[in-house]
Amino acid sequence: MFVLGLQGSPRRKGNTHYLLTSFLKEAEKLGAKTAIIEVDKKHIVPCKEYVVCEKKGFCPIDDDMKTEIYPLLRQADVVVAATPIFFYNTTAQLKALIDRTQTLWARKYRLNLTDPNRKWRKGFVLAVGATRGKNLFEGLHLTAKYFFDAVGASYDGSLTYWQIEKPGDMAAHPGVEQDIQTAVTNLISPLLSRKIIIFVDQTGSCAAPMAWAWTQFLAGDRVEAQYAAVQPVDQFEPAMMTAMHEKGIDMEFRSPVGLKVSEFIRQPERVIVLGETVSGVPSEWNSLVETWNMPQVDETDPRQVELLRDDIEEKVNDLIQRL
Repeated sequence: MFVLGLQGSPRRKGNTHYLLTSFLKEAEKLGAKTAIIEVDKKHIVPCKEYVVCEKKGFCPIDDDMKTEIYPLLRQADVVVAATPIFFYNTTAQLKALIDRTQTLWARKYRLNLTDPNRKWRKGFVLAVGATRGKNLFEGLHLTAKYFFDAVGASYDGSLTYWQIEKPGDMAAHPGVEQDIQTAVTNLISPLLSRKIIIFVDQTGSCAAPMAWAWTQFLAGDRVEAQYAAVQPVDQFEPAMMTAMHEKGIDMEFRSPVGLKVSEFIRQPERVIVLGETVSGVPSEWNSLVETWNMPQVDETDPRQVELLRDDIEEKVNDLIQRL
């Protein structure tokens, strides 16, 4: 399970940083992988309203959103946005990132494509403000609601603190450690209870990601599916992506992943090998392997890939029934 933190403050070691890093450390204690995007350190061009995303589902701006941030948002099971309050909302740096997720919103609401993790991904907000005004966080909550919807997450709560201004104020705040522990436990414990299933094929360009997508889409509340390749290629087969898009399942902003046992924090319950010709699965997983006999297809042929897609969907449905 992967928790992604968005550090929206330009102060690298300030109160917001303390709050976010404490939150992620607690998540790691429970068994989650974590990462932080220091938004102020990234090259994020503000939205230019080119409207390409509305029509074609991608943003033409070539910056860190394209190469790094969109993929990380899609990988995340939990997205945690952390910010100080600037004029009753997020910092400009974080707001630029939020505005650029219009691309993800458009893929869902204009192109009718659903990210396989959309129904299960969670969003959470951490925020600090210097004043004591009762409306201090209202603008932030409204922005967060629509931001999380854009990235395909539910808005599952927040920790917000008034009168936090001087260095060290957050660390000295009474009860903050218990607040974080309770929030993290409630947020991620249900996700950590899911069974882990890894789908493996030789190149990672077609069969394994389709099996992963169907499993996440159909049973992501019970299964944490992942995909991996023994010898990964650089990108998915376009015919595979088109075939899944025909079913309304969005495969964009992802790519083949290598099979490294050390990267899996928790032991999988099952490793499903798609194809009897696949070789090179780590010996540590021999007792967990289940092999699916898959037809040999030309992965560049749209019709053959469509048939493979439907066969995998049927096998995944059977798998779900057996879990």
